[in-house]
Amino acid sequence: MLWLKWLALGLLGVFAVAVVVLVAGALLSLDWKRGHARAAAALRPLTDPGAQPDGLTSIRVGSLTFRARVANLAGGGEPMILLHGFPQTSASWQPLMSAAAALDYRVVAFDQRGYSPGARPDGVDAYTIDRMVGDVIGVADALGFDRFHLVGHDWGAAVGWSVAMAHPQRLYSWSALSIAHPFAFGEAVRSDPDQRKRSRYFLLFRTPWLPELLLGFNNRQLMRRSMYRWMPEHQASEYLAVFAEPGALTAALNWYRAMGRGSLGLQDPNVTTPVLFIWGNRDPAAGRKAVDLQEQYLDGPYEKLELDAGHWLIERRTETVVEAILGHVGGASSS
Repeated sequence: MLWLKWLALGLLGVFAVAVVVLVAGALLSLDWKRGHARAAAALRPLTDPGAQPDGLTSIRVGSLTFRARVANLAGGGEPMILLHGFPQTSASWQPLMSAAAALDYRVVAFDQRGYSPGARPDGVDAYTIDRMVGDVIGVADALGFDRFHLVGHDWGAAVGWSVAMAHPQRLYSWSALSIAHPFAFGEAVRSDPDQRKRSRYFLLFRTPWLPELLLGFNNRQLMRRSMYRWMPEHQASEYLAVFAEPGALTAALNWYRAMGRGSLGLQDPNVTTPVLFIWGNRDPAAGRKAVDLQEQYLDGPYEKLELDAGHWLIERRTETVVEAILGHVGGASSS
């Protein structure tokens, strides 16, 4: 049995070496000079929305400072707020921002909590959905948006659904991409084997430290090859710069680790705001069951657009998605 002992020791040694390589490969790939954070801190803060030029700015909400893109804030049209998902930033919304601003909408897309260097608090409890909802309302208040159109993709959709439940009086319309109503999604995870299979990656992302090492290893190669291969190069470069900074991946992954915490379960699940839902039927993370189940929670006007597409809808079906959102927003206008 001595050979079993040596085999066990050998395997343990191999495992230890693999861990050291993984940790070293992730740490050495980090931007310890924090170039993205320095650039964000140097942005001109938004003080007067009516005089704010298009482009990047920073928006202060309480103790947090959000990096944001704005367009046509001096215009006369209705406001629109855009919420990105994982693992992206406000850059993902550039095609929609340009098209909406051309129609005189006043548009803001901000890098959400954890993605903005100035809005990256420590601890999992800082990343519950109710805090994200507070950020959206805080940004709207900072811009003077009493009511606004809201659009969200992926985790941005999860946040947007909660805004629609908690603050329906603030919304003209709600457009959700990829992720269905959270009560429907939760029911699908519990009852549908297909959705449980699609959601297995949650277990990895909720694990301490390991996903940071895997995603950050070797200059974030896994993210480059599995996520950003579908992205425009200039957008992917921005995302990689964000996640090159120490703490950024942990903050983004804390959204997953905070699932089930917060006050979402206490909300009235019914949504009265006009809803557009856009879903790719080849989305590896979001199956049909939740899409079908969500209709029971929608008490207002509802339109569903099913596309022959995967998860990255604004990137892969740009014209179709932009046209659908602007059509929905125009139909739900206050005028």
